[in-house]
Amino acid sequence: MKDLTLVILAAGMGSRYGGMKQIDPVDEQGNKIIDFSVYDAIQAGFKKVIFIIKKEHEQDFRDVIGDKVSPFIKVEYAFQDLNDLPEGFTVPEGRVKPWGTAHALLACDGMLDGPFAVINADDFYGREAYQVIADFLNKGQDGDKGKYAMVGYMLRNTLTDNGDVCRGVCIKNDEGFLTDIKERTHIEKRGNAAAYTENGTDFIDLTGDEIVSMNFWGFTPDIIDELKTIFNRFLKEEVPANPMKSECYIPISVDELIKSGKATVEVLSSKDKWFGVTYKEDKPMVVESVKALKAAGTYPEDLWK
Repeated sequence: MKDLTLVILAAGMGSRYGGMKQIDPVDEQGNKIIDFSVYDAIQAGFKKVIFIIKKEHEQDFRDVIGDKVSPFIKVEYAFQDLNDLPEGFTVPEGRVKPWGTAHALLACDGMLDGPFAVINADDFYGREAYQVIADFLNKGQDGDKGKYAMVGYMLRNTLTDNGDVCRGVCIKNDEGFLTDIKERTHIEKRGNAAAYTENGTDFIDLTGDEIVSMNFWGFTPDIIDELKTIFNRFLKEEVPANPMKSECYIPISVDELIKSGKATVEVLSSKDKWFGVTYKEDKPMVVESVKALKAAGTYPEDLWK
């Protein structure tokens, strides 16, 4: 078996949060959510981390994250660039928005030679999630293709009181495999439940029990070639209709692979509570949650001593 790699999607500036939340400390020692993600991955047996970032952020990441964790895990960088497009395509005039998470993952082309996990930089997934994805990836065989996994969370445990969120709502079969995933780009908390809208005015109720994707995936390297094909088609068919805002997402791409019979995705679960910083107002909750986990002995006071 090849060593496990953790890929962290960190190219976004966090427009709704209003700053570069990926390097915003969440404890008194100056650790960021990424620090806890890398720490948990190391405990689960991951040997390498790839940060997908913007080139202009490289020195910041090296200074405050990469150089700190590099004594404990191999660190590499990949760069998402709006202009990094297949031959024959150009960026529409006036477009500044990145192409989405599927395009971000393509920045790792040529850097992956074994099973790997993908996470968001600003999500705190919990220790158990890394262990269950590592166990799944370690069960695979060299040469496996299209055998993927995701860690699913209960929708109500992923919502914020401070605004709407984007979630991939998942359906699985009796064998525990993903059969359908719908990207809902505007979900609002409604007490212990939720509701989503596709047009900004008409809301459809959700129970809160739905399983959602928080972009915690387990893949084999063949996903890169599959995403190249999907991204090319996205550029041809979707960008002309919405040149300024259309994005190519990992969940939608995976859903396409499932429905075409090119992939299976086992839905794994974690009892740990997810939390993240979507908005500035979310940060105090994250800080208190981290403090409680340290008090419970889940983490040491200083992760990197």
